[in-house]
Parts: sequence; C-alpha cells; structure tokens
Amino acid sequence: MAISARLQAFLQASNVKYTEAKHPVAYTAQEIAATQHVPGRQLAKCVLVKTERGPVLAVLPAIHRVDVKKLKTLLGVSTLTIAKEADIKERFPDVEVGAMSPFGNLYEVPVVADRALEDSGDIVFNAGSHTDTITMRYEEFARLVKPKAGAFGQSLGGPAAKKKAAGKAARRKRPRPKATRRGRAKAPPRSGATSRRRRR
Repeated sequence: MAISARLQAFLQASNVKYTEAKHPVAYTAQEIAATQHVPGRQLAKCVLVKTERGPVLAVLPAIHRVDVKKLKTLLGVSTLTIAKEADIKERFPDVEVGAMSPFGNLYEVPVVADRALEDSGDIVFNAGSHTDTITMRYEEFARLVKPKAGAFGQSLGGPAAKKKAAGKAARRKRPRPKATRRGRAKAPPRSGATSRRRRR
C-alpha cells in the first residue's frame, strides 16, 4: 500500500511543504527511525486510545510510551485504554493497521500531541503504510490539526523500566546455595547467626 490518498490530497490542498520517503518494511516506531536515520525524538508515533467520550489519537516521540495516568488527567476522562487492532481498522479503514498518520482530524478523531515534539523541528510519521513516511515541520502539523498539547509521554527508559531492571539485577546477585557431600543444597547462613560446635 502506498501513501494514504486521503492524507496526500489534504496536504496538497493545504499548500504545505512536506517530503515523502520510502523505506524497508518496518512495524515499530524505533525500527522506522532506524531505517530513516532520524532520532527517535523526531519520529512521531500514533497511539489510538479509547475513553468514555470516544477515541483519541495520541501523538508522541518514538522514544516515549503513553503514560495512561497523565493522559487521563490531560483529557479530563475517568477511563482510558489502548485501542485494539479491530478498533484501529474500524477508525482508519484505508490505512495499514498501526501505520496511521497523526492527522486524526481526517477521520474525525481528536488529536492530542506531546509537547516534547514541539522542540523537534521536523517530525517524521507514518503515511498510511509500513513502507512510507512523510517529513514536515511540526509547526505546520500543529497549524493544520490543532491538537490538544500536553505532557503525557514517559521515556522508554523511565522509572518503570529502571525498576524492572533493578529487580533482575538483584536476583542475579543473590548467593547460590552451597552443595554438601551428599549433593544437597545448603542454604547460606542468616544474617547475625553464629555457628555452634557439636559437643563430643
């Protein structure tokens, strides 16, 4: 599949400057950034979320993940979940699943953009397929889409990831039980315990 005809027609009618590019098939935002040789902070990935008020398209840098709690607060909603593949197909029927552009306004889906993208200058994003991208100024994107802006992204190496990594490191450092002559494992002595000699 090529670039979304709907997106292409909109950009041409809006008289905005942009460039199109082809790349090998890539499914994740990080893979696309690598094939296009652009920093992950400039690759704008799109995540469709569902709320009690309807769907919302969250746009943030490839190096971030959606912080559900922050996004709920920003949108002022009580429930928010990541949309499933079937939901994406229903809302974006003319693009490949997971390759939607940040122009949710073309599908009557509100857009919320993470403020981290504002400092990117140019942004790169999927154009409707897993082999096509578009590059344009963030300011032009914001002018055309008018997204709600806020901070809801969490670094992929954020607190949750660091906590998980620390847990793995702690498990690796635990002393292994010593083997006795009979082959049974002998547990390491408890902290503060003293050894006692047997009486003869």
